[in-house]
Amino acid sequence: MKFSILGPVEVETDTGEKVTPQALKVRSLLGMLCMHAEHVISPARLIGALWDETPPRTAAAALQVYISQLRAGFLRAGASPALITTTPSGYTMRLCGHALDLALFESSAAGAEQAVHAGRPLEAARLMSESLALWRGPALADVRTTPSLDGYAQQLDERRNALHEQRLNLELRLGRHAQLIGELYGLVQEHPMWENVHSNLMIALYRSGRIPECLAAYQRIRRTLQEELGMEPCSRLRNLHGAILAREPWLDDHTRPLTSAYAS
Repeated sequence: MKFSILGPVEVETDTGEKVTPQALKVRSLLGMLCMHAEHVISPARLIGALWDETPPRTAAAALQVYISQLRAGFLRAGASPALITTTPSGYTMRLCGHALDLALFESSAAGAEQAVHAGRPLEAARLMSESLALWRGPALADVRTTPSLDGYAQQLDERRNALHEQRLNLELRLGRHAQLIGELYGLVQEHPMWENVHSNLMIALYRSGRIPECLAAYQRIRRTLQEELGMEPCSRLRNLHGAILAREPWLDDHTRPLTSAYAS
């Protein structure tokens, strides 16, 4: 079976049949168990995630019912009986050979980090791309119903964003600026105030000889920040804009780390 939480929570059998729980609380519980797969998670923590600060008096009993429903559904779908185990400290989801997109993401991201440290940038970029391709939207997208669950999901989203920034910087250092432009335009549309992505777009456009678009990208983020937050762009973005206007030579140096080039 394949479990997915990097996007809406989904469960799929080896034959492609969707067996995702329909009840929101049960689906939310599954998301929590997947996020902490192979680790014990206490009933109190699960109750806090499902009901936040106002759990009903029947929360502990309801949690046991939801666990039983998950087990029964997965057994019918052919999963191992040991998929969800009970211990004195709580519950553990043991993958038992089943696939989990979060585990695949973490494995590929760790491999990418090793490749970076070993001086294998092409391999690192490939592994980063494979990791990011596992995402289908914000983590736990359909079960972020309590502040606790939303907080857990944001932790995963931030790991994705950090890897995305690392990959974009690496791709620019590999000279793949032209290939990145379409993706970067999509990202700034999705995240209109993500300044680091705007800086990557500006550099990619500059290195592709598209100077008017490059300067327009800066004015767009500047206008957005002023209108939404009453702020100017950060110093790094302003320094980059100045470097572009001056056509500073480092802008065409693919081997130079970008953050050190315009951080001052």
